[in-house]
Amino acid sequence: MTKRKAERAISRTATALPVARPQSIKGRRLFLKALLTGLVSIAWVHGVSAQPAKYPTHPIKIIVPFAAGGGVDAFARLLGKQIEEKRGIAVVIENRAGANGTVGANGVLQSQPDGYTLLFSAATHVMARQVMSKVSFDPVTDFTNIARVGEAPMMVVLSPKMPQKTIAEVVEDAKKNPTQWQFGVSAVGSPGHIATIAFNHLSGAKITIVPYRGTAPALTDVMGGHIQLMIDPVIALLPMARDGQVKALATTTPKRSQLTPEIPTAAESGMPGLEFSSWYGLWGPKNMPAETVTWLNTAMADATRELAAAGRLAALGIEPVYESPEEFGNFIKREVARNAELLKAADFKPM
Repeated sequence: MTKRKAERAISRTATALPVARPQSIKGRRLFLKALLTGLVSIAWVHGVSAQPAKYPTHPIKIIVPFAAGGGVDAFARLLGKQIEEKRGIAVVIENRAGANGTVGANGVLQSQPDGYTLLFSAATHVMARQVMSKVSFDPVTDFTNIARVGEAPMMVVLSPKMPQKTIAEVVEDAKKNPTQWQFGVSAVGSPGHIATIAFNHLSGAKITIVPYRGTAPALTDVMGGHIQLMIDPVIALLPMARDGQVKALATTTPKRSQLTPEIPTAAESGMPGLEFSSWYGLWGPKNMPAETVTWLNTAMADATRELAAAGRLAALGIEPVYESPEEFGNFIKREVARNAELLKAADFKPM
């Protein structure tokens, strides 16, 4: 109801109220004016207070589409706890794993776009339709991009049973003896999988790619010499590399990572152009209110900045990223276009 309509309705009501009114015309007018002013003010205050409270008013649920205990889960929980402490709003992390992350993503897609059910995932999310044949949603257009908050350099590791020490030496031998070489990948469509395809494309080698269900089993086979190579985030591989259980050949970064200054870049090891990272972000259902997206983007950026300053991200092998929703969306478009081109060049067929 508008203020003008409220005044008219209250005027009609006021004239019918059984109260003592001044008898003179002037007195009645002054009385009515005072009464209307008071009632309109009361109605206007109640109208304002009836408006919805600003977001957020109750706990936020963040779905992680992978099992508890992994890198994505650990990062999500750190951010959620930081937001709780600084913003005073509860953040609940729910693990909903399955189908390469699409089960959890579907759960968010089907929720209300009110900002209370969100998705925290990795680069794998945006490649779902490129690498899987039965995906009911478009990860690029069916979600609201909220924030990209971190990225993790990846590492090329070699079985300790192999004599090579550089990528150049691996490529030389793989071209001579292609049947003796295999690459393990932790998941189809993962950054490590895309980087592995790029490795073959850039080198001209045709090393067989073997998909695994997770980093642990693939890494176990590399350590045991059952497969020879793997590319995965630094945080998953670095402890084994420093213990000598695998050989660290290179990181897939333009310059040496602050996390691993002793390990050369791919370019230094013989493969310029092999530049990939795993990255992490927050999404929501399509058509979220702009003010809600802004609140979440700011909260995630603040939490990321505070965790980085405290050294909590370095412990996970993650470097902080601060992007607006628009910048995040543009990054996704570039990432998907590049990776789709690589998949096409490799004649990859969605599984």
